[in-house]
Amino acid sequence: MHEVALSTQLAQVVARAAAGRTVRQVRVEVGALRQVVPETLAYAWRFVIQDTPLQTAHLHIIPVPLQLQCETGHLTNVTGELDFSCSLCDAPTRIVSGEEFRVIDIDVD
Repeated sequence: MHEVALSTQLAQVVARAAAGRTVRQVRVEVGALRQVVPETLAYAWRFVIQDTPLQTAHLHIIPVPLQLQCETGHLTNVTGELDFSCSLCDAPTRIVSGEEFRVIDIDVD
């Protein structure tokens, strides 16, 4: 369960950025390819911040879908089974989104 390790690292980053201020909310983007279960990450977050200065901080997870772009410019949103070929022309593709794990913002008092 790497969500605990992610939550621990995230808490360290947030605490450093908050610089002693009360944190109300943390918004993070999590890409579909990150193999993170949002519910498990939220649970781990609550466990990690318990009895810390971050204990009031709500974690808001924004899922980012896998999106591919082929050589000719077609964009494909991948849902369900992973298929890395263009759904329109079968050309090779590159990943446009879906690998993210980043803090978008932190709401503090």
